[in-house]
Amino acid sequence: MGHRTKTASLSAAIIVASSVAFTAYAQRDESFVGVTTDGHVVPRVFAIESTGVSTAPYIEATQGLLELLDGAQRDAISFPVDGDQWREWSNTHRAPRRGLSFEDMNKVQAAAAFDMLATALSAKGLKTTRDIMRLNAHLAWLTGRDGEYGEQLYWLAIMGTPSPTEPWGWQLEGHHLIVNCFVLGDQVVMTPTFLGSEPVYADDGPYAGTRVLQAEEQQGLSFVRSLSDEQWRRASLGDKHGNTILAQANSDNVTIPYAGIRATELTAEQRDQFVELIAEYVGNMKEDHAAVRMAEIVEHLDDTWFAWVGATDDDAIFYYRIQSPVVLIEFDHQRPIALRELGYTARDHIHSVTRTPNGNDYGKDLLRQHYERFQDDLTHGHD
Repeated sequence: MGHRTKTASLSAAIIVASSVAFTAYAQRDESFVGVTTDGHVVPRVFAIESTGVSTAPYIEATQGLLELLDGAQRDAISFPVDGDQWREWSNTHRAPRRGLSFEDMNKVQAAAAFDMLATALSAKGLKTTRDIMRLNAHLAWLTGRDGEYGEQLYWLAIMGTPSPTEPWGWQLEGHHLIVNCFVLGDQVVMTPTFLGSEPVYADDGPYAGTRVLQAEEQQGLSFVRSLSDEQWRRASLGDKHGNTILAQANSDNVTIPYAGIRATELTAEQRDQFVELIAEYVGNMKEDHAAVRMAEIVEHLDDTWFAWVGATDDDAIFYYRIQSPVVLIEFDHQRPIALRELGYTARDHIHSVTRTPNGNDYGKDLLRQHYERFQDDLTHGHD
């Protein structure tokens, strides 16, 4: 009887603690809604379920990095999985940063950090990541502003504790490069992901030949050119004036109504080309998890829209958007900023962003469901 009383008391304490933790998380994150079409989240779009793709390499590589860090470095890189760090990213170069920068790692630690990224990113995704960092160094070389730009000025944050069952993740943040990777069991959410650069090509200097975001540019142009005149009239939102992108930094709750042409209005060949364009972005994830993500996107293909702003000639400056209940992708030629005085154009400055609408950026909807399930199990699993 006494043992049962102690057990019941302990269970009650755990339930209360879990309830307090969930309530605190809900209150702290109550301002997060996510990308929507009208300010309201479509319910039950995402679910906690097994993908059959192991995340053991993610865990092993992250633990390996953490073991190489000293106490101060571990303190700098570590954040709670349900904390604010996820949402405080910025694609600008002068933003305040938290976490551990590559500049503050030795060569062994930096190599381990890239090994960690390589477990979640495909070879293409890792190369794009490294090339954006190199082009940021190229920007410093072009402008002479080493204190503002550089290859090492990127920060890592580890959210929670790497675990096969509990939620955790990591964030890579810096100028023109943000990758958020949330892990729950064998599910992975890798959004928001922001990829950009100014310039997008180094024609001389230490990193001559480095180029990024050309496939995204050319495949988008090729797809829009496949549209008939009638399809084009539906897809086009008009001429491009300035910057158009909507869902970059500080836009977690942006409302973007569907616009353009719906995938149901495409031919079978165009739909295949459309899926290939989406896969160019999703393919930055490790291949097996990218396949899981693409299956989710294709399942909602009939509810996917494509919109275009700008012209379609070879030298056109343009923006395009792909949007469905489960994915938002934007590509945008941006006005030159750092290189304006050197005669560079919008073709030399690109921003792109990939998000998971309806509340699951940063895996937040999965995290909410995890907490609710845990709380429900505790509440109903004991006398």
